[in-house]
Parts: sequence; structure tokens; C-alpha cells
Amino acid sequence: AGLTSAQRLVTVQEGPLYRVRGSHVTLWCKVSGYQGPAEQNFQWSIYLPSAPEREVQIVSTVDPSFPYAIYTQRVRGRGIFVERLQGDAVLLHITELQERDAGQYECHTPNTDERYFGSYSAKTTLTVIPDTLSASMAPQALSHMEGDMVELTCEVSKATAQHTHLSVGWYLLQGAGEQPAKEILTLSKDFILKPGPSYEQRFLKGDVQLNKLGNTTYKLIIRGVKPSDHGQLYCEAAEWIEDPDKTWKDISRNQTQKTRLAVLSRGKDLSVDLAAAEPSLSEGDTLQLSCVVEAPKSSNFKVIWLLNNMEVARIDPHGVLTWEEEYEERARLGQLRAFKPSNTVYVLNMSEVGLGDEGTYQCSVSEMKTPGDSQSIQTVVSSGIRVDVKPVEIHLRPSVSTSTPRVTAGDPLILHCEVQGATGPVSLRWWHLPPQQPGHRELVAAMERDGTLSLGSTYRDRGARGSLRLQKESSGTFTLVIPSTLDEDDGGQYQCEATQWSRGRSWTGKGEAAVTVSSMAGLGLHATLRSRIAMVSYGQSFELFCQVAASYTLQEVPVSVRWRFQPSPTTGPLQELVQVLANGTVLWGAAQPRFQGKAQLAKTDTSFRLHVHSALPANEGTYQCEVEVWRRNVLPLEQPAASTRSNAVGIKVVLPESKLQVATKDSSVEIASSNTAIQCRIVFAQDNSQFAVTWYLLPLLADTKPLQIIRTNYTSVPEYGSEFSSPVQKSRFLSQRVSSNLFQLQILSANLEDQGSYYCVVEEWLWLVDGWYKLGERTSGRTTLKLKLSGEQLQMEKTNDSISAQEGEEATLPCRLQSALLPRSRLSATWFQVKGSGRDSALLCLQHDGTVQYPEGRLAARLFLRRPSARDFSLTLSSVERGDAGAYYCQLQEWQQQGEGKDWAVQALARSQNTQLITIPP
Repeated sequence: AGLTSAQRLVTVQEGPLYRVRGSHVTLWCKVSGYQGPAEQNFQWSIYLPSAPEREVQIVSTVDPSFPYAIYTQRVRGRGIFVERLQGDAVLLHITELQERDAGQYECHTPNTDERYFGSYSAKTTLTVIPDTLSASMAPQALSHMEGDMVELTCEVSKATAQHTHLSVGWYLLQGAGEQPAKEILTLSKDFILKPGPSYEQRFLKGDVQLNKLGNTTYKLIIRGVKPSDHGQLYCEAAEWIEDPDKTWKDISRNQTQKTRLAVLSRGKDLSVDLAAAEPSLSEGDTLQLSCVVEAPKSSNFKVIWLLNNMEVARIDPHGVLTWEEEYEERARLGQLRAFKPSNTVYVLNMSEVGLGDEGTYQCSVSEMKTPGDSQSIQTVVSSGIRVDVKPVEIHLRPSVSTSTPRVTAGDPLILHCEVQGATGPVSLRWWHLPPQQPGHRELVAAMERDGTLSLGSTYRDRGARGSLRLQKESSGTFTLVIPSTLDEDDGGQYQCEATQWSRGRSWTGKGEAAVTVSSMAGLGLHATLRSRIAMVSYGQSFELFCQVAASYTLQEVPVSVRWRFQPSPTTGPLQELVQVLANGTVLWGAAQPRFQGKAQLAKTDTSFRLHVHSALPANEGTYQCEVEVWRRNVLPLEQPAASTRSNAVGIKVVLPESKLQVATKDSSVEIASSNTAIQCRIVFAQDNSQFAVTWYLLPLLADTKPLQIIRTNYTSVPEYGSEFSSPVQKSRFLSQRVSSNLFQLQILSANLEDQGSYYCVVEEWLWLVDGWYKLGERTSGRTTLKLKLSGEQLQMEKTNDSISAQEGEEATLPCRLQSALLPRSRLSATWFQVKGSGRDSALLCLQHDGTVQYPEGRLAARLFLRRPSARDFSLTLSSVERGDAGAYYCQLQEWQQQGEGKDWAVQALARSQNTQLITIPP
């Protein structure tokens, strides 16, 4: 009781860590306080700077399927692996660090405890920096007598942004390289000189020194050189950085080329020493052999190079070089060189070695008394050096990854191909393997060894997918960028094919990665238009919301919106109000004048807003939005990838309420005189209103419709109705505005046909910012007009009910007065043709003063009143036409003057029976 289990704790190497590109990197991780088996499992993941919230799995000690595709090939090829130090501690190895390996690394231990208690993962940050360390020394072949002084210079520099230290050391490599190099003297990162074990005593005596000259130059001085110094000397620089745990780590090392040093013993016989820079070679490598001659005094030597006891080349005492016939062509191509860098050193250099160059090499040195002698004093043949040439087996391992595994049409594709295993320049081809065409592949782009680029036939059109880029990031890393995908067909497998050529042979490796391209047209796009209010008052603002729904993120694709408008009442199709392009450009359409200075546009992640300030009647109508989604990097004239139209929303603009009131009381007027006036009175209206007044007549006959007499609009322009549009009628009916609130209809020379009910319809019009608008209308009460006659009724002769006439001939319609006239009376007569509209058409008017009027001007030339007697008013119609058929009647009025100089008034009237005119075709 009282005991508690330990708390699990995962610790990882403290960061941030800075490591150079191309180096071998390790990260340690260990766990403590755990329960369960002694051997714990570990899983490594990375969070890339481009997506710091997204875990990318790298490698696991338990699950082979753990790595994501971007790391699978590197893990399988042991480019990335986990080394177990003990059951609860491991090292993550990255054998060749790449720029894309930068990020935050997480070490996770799966739970083996009875319950979760403690921490199960830890993180550290790794930053990849360029390798700027440089070390250089010109290669030489030096020959010194024992006891001489040797000086060698090495140039070392760095350009790392972080604070780092340098160490510079000198090393001696002897023999064929089978033994490790001997350390001569090193200037450590702490600026301390440390000699190697073999040179410690000579360093203490001051015979071995390392001096720094300036910022980048390091000089090695060996005084009293000894035969033990014979071999190849080189300089190695290392760059060190201090990690957060206060330990120093060498992040980069660089070796110079080698200088061959021959130390000749004083006072000895002729001796020959043969050395190879590297005896174990592969096809295509370079073989370099050095033959060092030691002699007590300067002599004349003839040197012969041998391979398997067969002569390859010779140099006579004069320095003339002669090649055996089978080697002449290679020498001419520069692949074979034999030269004498000093009096005692002879070098054979063979580049591009092949399997036939394998064997035992020797150099034969003959001392000649004089350069021209044919006999040698002595000849010494060196011991043989076996040179092995291995056939080249190049295993190219292209590793393909993509940072864009799932994209939407129009997005770019970015593919990386890292070629491992190459020993020289490679050519590269990218292929697309469309899923809809199994077994078929299409060339995307190619890069030759010399950097020449070419594109596949379907990828040359820059207008479709943009300008493709194929770049060589480093010696073995290539990047393909397709700026704009077209549609789903651009998805599928992309294959990187790398080829290396050497000595007439080629080696090819392939790697693939899959990408998915989704078409926006098939991913569901829908727009809904709504407004908080459908009916707005004049001057009130309103907003329309175009809500867009899609199965992809709209913020990641270019989107444009069109607003359309159809005025009310409908006058045609919807007009374009405004278009907002994907780049934010605003284009106004035909409906823009109705919204001048009133429309405001806004956009959120998934909706568009149209705000209309201070609504006017011109803004009343139907609204609709259309949303278009575009692929990235397309030309402006191309079609959108997807589009949708919203529902239509109607907006009603309610005008200010009309306060108009007119007199509605009915009245009647009975007149004896020929002229009268009907009144229309406005009881109440707004001060700034204007009025349009329309006068109507409802004839006394039953079942008739009101007839429009005259309308004067709010600018006082008159417009007559069809039954009152003749010049005669226009002269008899006049509309006048007597005062601000009183209108009159003047009727001149009233007759029987003018009897009936009169009323007016008043419209109230108001100027509202951009025009005149009708607020409302009111109808007045009716005024009944009757004619009051003082005389007796006139009597008409009875006539035939109908007459017939041949078309083209004339017809006489009878009208005769039977009763006697009063003294000093005069008659007027009017002929009518019966119309079905309720008001008959006057054809001819004979006034009491003898003047004749023709209301129907088109018939004037064919109408005649012959008047054979004072009481005969028969009408003759000449050249009868088919359209003349119908019913006719005449109306007579008896007039008397009311007094000397006074008006004439109607005393009596009479109307004839209808006479039916029948026309007969010829």
C-alpha cells in the first residue's frame, strides 16, 4: 500500500539542431518509467514547416507499413532507418540529409502500460542548412632528400549563417591505402594544436608546425623530412556547431586532393618504388601510378611501364614518350598520360579504366651512362602492384514524392524525383500513366544529361496547363511543376525514369507516385439567394445574400459572381447588373443606371452580398445571382470549371402612401343652354403632388362601358379617347384646371348624345429623386347631364326600316320633319352610324347657323345633304362600299334665340328610326 507505478517519460535529443544538406544525421530518443516488455517500440514522424499541424509518418520499429509514401522508398533502401542502442533507446539515421527533411520531428512510443500515465512522445526541431565548407590544395608530386624541409598550404573557408568553429588537420596516407591515414598535426575547433602519435616528439621539438596565415590559409611545415614521411599528404577541414545540450557536433568534413611526397635516402644504390593511389577500381575510374626512383646522384634514366609483363609505354633519357600500338588511340583521346613531374618521379595516369586494364603493373628503370647509350649500367624493376577493376553495376533508385497528392482542377502539380545510386550525370524523363488508358504512358517532359529540356506533344500548349517547369535542384534531385491541371484525366500515376550511360552501356531506374485531380464540376456547387425582407418601403435599404455551398473549400479556388436583375413589371429577360471577377475586378452591366451610387458589394468565405441603399421604385423587381468557379492559371476567355444559378428573389418597393381625396358626392345637371361644365374637386393632397385627370362618360343607354373623353397628365398634356378624337369632338370637350384643387370638363354645344353620367379619375404623382411616380388614384362622384327642352317634341316622318344599295352606287338615307316649326326657329341636323361601343359615330353635322361639319373626315367626300325641302335632311352616301353596311339615324334640334343679341338654345329635338343599309356586291 502507498506504492505508485512510475510515470512514463519520452525524451528526445534537444533542438533546434542545425545539420548540413547531404550529411549523415542521427537523432536519439529514449523512454523511461514504462511498464511492459524491456524492448520498447518507437515511431518517428515529422511536421513540415509548410503544414505544421499535419503529421507525416516516417519510420517505425514495429510497423513496416507505417511510412507515408513520400518516405517509403528511402526507408526500404535504408536511406532512413532506426538503430536500436538498447531496449529503450534508439537512434534515427538519415544517411543523406535533404532540404525537405527540415521540420519538427516527433518520437512516439506506443503504450505498453496498464493505463496511460506520463508522456508518450517528444519533439525536436531539425533545420537543414547548405554545406558551405571548402578545403582545397593543388595536387603535387614532390621529391625531397632526407633532411630537407617540406611546406604545404591548404585553403579552408566557410559561409554558414550560424555560429560554427573550424578544425584543420594534416594526414599521411601510405601504401595502397589499406591502413588508416596517420594524423600529422591538427588545429582543433578550440584552437589547440594536437599532433598525431607518430609526430608528437617532432612537434615538441618544433620540427612539425601548422601556421594560420590570414583568414583561410593553413601551412604545414615539416623540417628534417624522413623516409617515414614518404606517401600521400592531404588536408582535412571539419565544421563544428554547438548543440543546445552544450556538446559540439561536426556537421561537415572536406578533404583536399593529395600531394605525393617521395623522400630519397642519401648515399644508397638505385631503388624503385611503385605506388597506386587506389588499386581497387571500378569501370570508368582513373588509375594513377607513381614510380619513384632513388639514386645517390642525378643520372639518366629510361623508364618502361609494364602491365602483366607487357610493355605499355616508355620514356627515354631525353624524355621522349612512346606508346605501344594498342594504347596509341586511348592516348590520343587523352585517356592515357605518362609524364615526369620531377627528376625522380614518373607518373602513369589511365582514365576511364576498363576490365582489360586489370592486372599487375610494374615500372622498369634503367640507369644509362649517357642519354644516347643503348646499354644500361643497371636496371631495376619495381615490385608489382595488383590493380583490380570491378564491373560497374549501377542501381538507380528514383524516389518519387509529391507535395500535391490531392488537388482540384486548376491547381498545380509538384513532383519530386530523387535519384539515388547514380555515379555520374543522368538523363530524366517524366511520364504520365492515365488511369483511363491502362498500359499507355504519355511523355510529360525530359531533361538530357547536358541539361537540354523538351516537352511531350500534349504539354507544349502553354495556354492549357501553363508553362511546365523541369528543374534540377541538385546532382540527383529533380522537380517537375505543372502550373495548372485540366481535369480528372490529369490524375493517375506519374513515373520518373532516370538513365545513366557509361562506357557504351546504360542503366535505368523508375519510380512512381500517384496523384488525384478532382473536377470542380463534379464536386457539387449550389447557390441560394435570400433576403431578410421581400417588401421594402421607399428610401429603406435592403440586402441580398447569395449563399454558396460546395464539396470543396471555396477559399482555395478562384470564384466570380454575377448579379442579375429584372425590373418590375417584367419587360424581358434578366439584365446583368454587375459582375465581380475572381481577381476582384468589378464590371457593371446594362441594369447599372437603376443602381447608380446605391449598390454595395461584399464577400465572405462562402457568400456574396448585394446591399442596396435607399431603395427606389426603379430597384423593384427580380434578383438572381450566378456563381462561377474557375481553374487556376486559366486564360480569361476560357470557360469556368463549374457554375450555378440561384433561385430568383422578388423585391417589392412600396411607395409613400397616397393622401389624395376627391369629392365623391353624386349630382345631376339639367341644362337648356348649349354649353356646360362638369366639376372635379380635390379635397386633400400633398403640397408637392401633381395630378393627372381623366374624364369619363357613361352614356344613358344600358349595358354600355364608360367612354374615356380626355386625359391630361401631370404635365397638362391632353390625350383624347378614341370616340372623342375627331376634330369636332376635340373642339367641344375641353379639360381645364380652374384652381389648385378644381378641374373642369367644358362641353360646348351639348346635344342629346352628350347626355349621361360624367366622372373623373385623379392620379397623384410625386417626384422621387430619379423620376415621377404614381402614388395612387381616386374616382370622383358622378354628375348626370340632361338636356332641358322648353318646346314640344318634334315629329319625324316614318321611313323604311332598311334599304339596299349596289356597291359603287349611291344610297339615300331618309330623314324628314313632319311637325311645324316655331316662328323664327332654326334646325340643326346630325347623322349617326350606330356603333356597338355605346356611343354612336357622328358622320355629318349641319349647325343651326348653316355650317356643315364632318366629324368622320374620311367620309366627307361621299356625304351630301341635298335638302330638296326645308324639312328634308336625307343623307346621300355616294360610292357605297361593303364597310358602309349598318344602321344609321338622324337627330334634329330646333333652336331659338333667347333675345336680341343673346345665345341660341335648343327648344325641341327628335330622333329618327334606325335605317339599315344593306350593301350588295357587284
